[in-house]
This record gives sequence, C-alpha cells and structure tokens, in this order.
Amino acid sequence: MVPVIECRGLHKWYSGVHALKGVSLSIAPGEVVGLVGDNGAGKSTLIKIISGVHGPDRGEILVDGKSARIATPKDAMRLGIETIYQYNAMVPTMSIARNLFIGREPLKASFFGIGLLDQARMRAESVKAIADVDLHLRSPDALVGELSGGQRQGVAIARAMHFKSRVLVLDEPTNHLSVKETSKVIGFVRGLKAQTITGIFISHNMQHVFQSCERVVAMARGEIVFDKPTVETSIEEVQEHL
Repeated sequence: MVPVIECRGLHKWYSGVHALKGVSLSIAPGEVVGLVGDNGAGKSTLIKIISGVHGPDRGEILVDGKSARIATPKDAMRLGIETIYQYNAMVPTMSIARNLFIGREPLKASFFGIGLLDQARMRAESVKAIADVDLHLRSPDALVGELSGGQRQGVAIARAMHFKSRVLVLDEPTNHLSVKETSKVIGFVRGLKAQTITGIFISHNMQHVFQSCERVVAMARGEIVFDKPTVETSIEEVQEHL
C-alpha cells in the first residue's frame, strides 16, 4: 500500500540547533498514529514541516508516493493536510458558520473573486458538518467565543471532515479540556478511521494516545526512537525510550 504521507530523511536546524536529525516516517491511508515525546523532542518541528509552516533543510515529503512541495499551510491544505492546533486558529468574534468556511467562503456570484458571501449555504452546510461529528450546538450563528474548548475542537474537526481533508494533524487537542470534553475529542480521533481519514495525534498524555491510536511513534532529541502498534506495546515500554 502506498503511504498517504511519507517523510524521508528530514533535517532541520534553528540557529545552530539540530532540531530534526534525519527523520523518516511513513503513514498508511486511514491509519491513526500517536506522536509522543518530551518538549524539545522534535514533534512540533516535524508537524510544522508537514503542515507547511516551515520547510525542511534537507530531506523530502511524499504524498501518495509523489514528492510534494509544501512551502505554505495553503500548499498543505491543497494536498488535503489539515492541522488543528491546541489553540485552534478560529476567530472568537465570528460565527461557527463563518469559522467553518474561513478561507473557503462560497460566493453567490463573483467578479474576479469578489462577490457576496452565500450565507444561507454556509449556515446549512455548517449545521450538517457539525452534526456529522455528533456535536450538538444550538445554532450555526453562535459566536465561537461563546463555545467551550472541547466544542471549538469539535468545530475544527468538523471543518476538516467537511472539506474532505485526507490527513488530519491534531496538536495537543486535549490540552486544557474538561474530562467530558477530552472524552469527546478522543472519540472524534477514534472515529477518523471509519471516515477514511489519516490521523496524526500529538500528545503528552500517553493514556490518550493508547485510547485513540493504533500506532505510537516516540521522538527524542530530534529522532524517532520508537515505533510500534499500540496493541504490541505498553505505556511503560514507550517511556523507557524517551
């Protein structure tokens, strides 16, 4: 099976600090992988390269077996790679519907890309997108700033699924959430496989990774030091390598 995303020999330096040291990682279509490691292990750097925030100094990324140039986050989105950060990029003073379509707003009619927003379509599609991830919100017109942390993560996941993202990167999505909201987000992650979405779940919480991922990859000092299916290992074994 051709990997949906593959990193080959990625190196990254920041002001003389060797943040990534020849990292190679292959992820199959529909696979949900947990990425763990202490602060400074290289997780964030790897994710920023995959999501187009930074470029590698050496190495390459392949999507569907073909070399891909991911120079910007828009490049990543065009390839179907969507990233949800712990402090997700949403505008609190805008509605759920507007946030769901941010950067992809449908227009009723356009002239050189300028036109009236199709508000009715945004409202109708956002209601369906939110229902598809089993998130029950009173109205697509509610402001994102009024939502809880877990609900915001749910809207971000709904956005990724609605726009048929093929790879969903979740960067510490359970940070600062209540127990109930954390359980909901873990449920979202578990459900990715059924939606044929590939997931990369970055977390400091090993329990959350083992609850929601089928494979765990551990990083330390800019390298991958452990890579096994979760059913074949334990939290203790992973921690021995960190």
